[in-house]
Amino acid sequence: MLRSIRIIFALLSVGFVFTLVQAQQPNTDALRWRYIGPVGNRVTSIVGVPGQTYVYYAGSASGGIFKTIDGGIHWEPVFDAQPVSSIGSLAIAASDPNIVWAGTGEAWIRSHISVGQGIYKSTDAGKTWKLMGLDNTGRIGHVVINPKNPDIVMACAVGHAYGPQQERGVFRTTDGGKNWVRVLFTDENSGCSDLVMDPKNPKTLFAGMWPLVIHTWGRESGGPGSGLFVSHDEGATWTKITGHGLPTHTT
Repeated sequence: MLRSIRIIFALLSVGFVFTLVQAQQPNTDALRWRYIGPVGNRVTSIVGVPGQTYVYYAGSASGGIFKTIDGGIHWEPVFDAQPVSSIGSLAIAASDPNIVWAGTGEAWIRSHISVGQGIYKSTDAGKTWKLMGLDNTGRIGHVVINPKNPDIVMACAVGHAYGPQQERGVFRTTDGGKNWVRVLFTDENSGCSDLVMDPKNPKTLFAGMWPLVIHTWGRESGGPGSGLFVSHDEGATWTKITGHGLPTHTT
């Protein structure tokens, strides 16, 4: 008799626990995953939209491009549909904030960085992107847009840096990326290290050129291809700057 009571009690206990567990099960149908922002990776470029305090784009070494419209509280990936994820530079047209350029390929000096695949352009504030050429430049560290004419764009390409190549230096387009002309080149082992525009005079630009070769065992940098160059015609032609305190034999 006592054994029967114990069995009945045990069965009732199991039933109670099962009912309790069922009652505590969450309604998984109501759960939705949401993306709250980028995680990890090296940030290579950040640009903000003039006049729009809370709108920014961030490019990463191997994670694509993220955009925020609330000052960084939330970030959304806007470049994931593209076949490349390494970003070297970002630029927004001052005359049209819907035009955003992205140079791919991290340009910093590291032995394990990702090579890019040309330069991309968005005309709808990052919603869609189109490859605009320079596919073999490897790493584009800087993009400069003419503040008055968004069709005039210059790209500073380091190159893939794993050996000699012609696709490095400063490239220029005057038709929004349909055609590109290499306007500054020193030698096949040297690429563009920096590119800036005079904020008071967009016709004047400065570019740094720098030899770089990356090996599996280390890196070689510096040499006769180095130099500081200036352009006074919106990047069409360039002149090497010498004297004025600069070293005679640049490295």
